[in-house]
Amino acid sequence: METLFDQKACLKIARNMQKKALCSYSHFAVGAAVQTQDHQIVGGFNIESASYGLTICAERVAIFSAISQGYTKFNHIVLVTDTGSFPCGACRQILYEFCPDANISIATQDEVLQTASVKSLMPYAFCQSDLNKKKET
Repeated sequence: METLFDQKACLKIARNMQKKALCSYSHFAVGAAVQTQDHQIVGGFNIESASYGLTICAERVAIFSAISQGYTKFNHIVLVTDTGSFPCGACRQILYEFCPDANISIATQDEVLQTASVKSLMPYAFCQSDLNKKKET
C-alpha cells in the first residue's frame, strides 16, 4: 500500500512546533513533523539547555516521540526554520537510522525550499550493518 505524504498537514504541524521551540540561548527556533507510514503525524521542537550538550533538536524530538508512541516506519519529515537550514549531523544520523527511506522537506514559515531523500543527506552513514561486520585478520 502506497503512503501519500500530506504536505499541508505536516507543514502546519511543523510551523506550529517552531513557534513553541524553547531556544532561549541560540534563538534558533526549529519545528519538525514526521509522518508515519500509516498517515499519523507527530511534531517536535528544539529544546535547549544551559548545558548545550544536553540540547535536543526538533527532528529527534519528533522521531523519538513517534517511536515512543509505537510508530517505527516513516515516510516523510518536514523541518521548519527561519533560514531554511538542513539538519545537523546528529540529526542526520538519527534520520538515517530510523527513517532511511523517507524524504525530508526543508521549509520556512512561508515556503518549502527543497525536498531530498534522507539517504542523500548522509551517503556514508554509520548503521547497524556496520556493527555486524567481522574484523578481518
